[in-house]
Amino acid sequence: MRRFPADFRWGVSTASYQIEGAVDEDGRGRSIWDVFSHTPGTIARGDNGDVACDHYHRFREDIALTRDLGVGAYRFSVAWPRIQPEGRGPVERRGIDFYQRLVDELLDEGVEPWPTLYHWDLPQALEERGGWRVRDTAERFAEYAALVHDALGDRVTWWTTLNEPYCVAFLGHATGEHAPGAREGHGALAAAHHLMVGHGLAVRAMRAQQRGEEKFGITLNLSDVTPASEDPADLSAAERLDLLQNRVFTDPLLGGTWPKGEPEVWSQISDFGFRDADDLALIRQPLDFLGVNVYAPAYAKYAPTADPDPAFRTAADIDVERVAPAELPRTAMGWPVEPAAMTRLLRRLDEDYALPPVYITENGAAYRDVVDATGSVPDPERIEFVDAHLGALQAAMAEGVDVRGYFCWSLLDNFEWAYGYAKRFGLVYVDYDDLRRIPKSSYYWYRDMIRAQRAG
Repeated sequence: MRRFPADFRWGVSTASYQIEGAVDEDGRGRSIWDVFSHTPGTIARGDNGDVACDHYHRFREDIALTRDLGVGAYRFSVAWPRIQPEGRGPVERRGIDFYQRLVDELLDEGVEPWPTLYHWDLPQALEERGGWRVRDTAERFAEYAALVHDALGDRVTWWTTLNEPYCVAFLGHATGEHAPGAREGHGALAAAHHLMVGHGLAVRAMRAQQRGEEKFGITLNLSDVTPASEDPADLSAAERLDLLQNRVFTDPLLGGTWPKGEPEVWSQISDFGFRDADDLALIRQPLDFLGVNVYAPAYAKYAPTADPDPAFRTAADIDVERVAPAELPRTAMGWPVEPAAMTRLLRRLDEDYALPPVYITENGAAYRDVVDATGSVPDPERIEFVDAHLGALQAAMAEGVDVRGYFCWSLLDNFEWAYGYAKRFGLVYVDYDDLRRIPKSSYYWYRDMIRAQRAG
């Protein structure tokens, strides 16, 4: 049995649009994911998040599963359109009340709430005003953050501003895979910047309201980037992919600098005119913790973009193809499995920056889970995946990286964005016909592992 410090925090993670459903109830406004998921051709099998796991009505059942799992913390996200249906203006009291009930239930069950203020469901009304491409959205985000913090700050200690700004900025505004489905150059880079500005403004606004020992952080999805070969072209490709995936966010947040190499990569599509002189200081608010989501390594191979004309290039067109060694196993998402990449990533972060305490806020895998004849859901591959990554985490900690917790993604099977309901990440199987919850083998393994840690 692997051993972690006695105060190591164990948890599970979820996200609002992926599990809540109830998209038209209690005054909730439309989000960009409501619009995107109902646009033909965007989501596998035409799925959408209208019902999802119906967590909005079944949250007590799901919290009971969390309690029985034995984790000390539950990471969830707040749906901005439930709080401010138009992204600004009057607060929808029924939306705030839902999260108050959720937090109270968690605390009653002995589980620590870890809210994330933004996990991708931007109010559609703000998108129609420019979305994350414009600074006004960052300012509206700070106002929204202050509203939620004011309502819950007396009971909630751990606050995360954004989840995975890389996905919001580049999958949402460059590749078009995620909402709002844009394929842009300057606009995607502006979105990345304004997300960081919004984070800084939100932290500043919440600290101004601080009543106790609240902790403020952000969650980034980062990847260890390795050149596919020693060819100079692949070495350069790896630097560009590291810039796109990691350093656009880590350098200003943790290092207080704009990333080197940006002009060479993007000068043909953007003049970076969206930056103000004091933005670096604003973005680099002191962090009490850094959340890191880790799923797969990235191997970079030089591959020229099909259309070299800058007028048609997006911010993701950086002449790089993501590849991986053929011998690495793959998840149902097609992602390569290499636990040692987590160790390399954490070690490099620790070498490059003065890190605050680190929490692995998401780590998990999708596999082809089925209910067997006994009514059980065996998932040995997921158990092996999590166990191996916990070993990689131990290795990083042994080298001095200050990691203080691990959250498995995810508690429940859920709406997996562009993949709809075709991919399952949960420790708990959800039957989408009747919404029954069936704990998988990995649920019981994780429970027993946590119990053994606490037993010493």
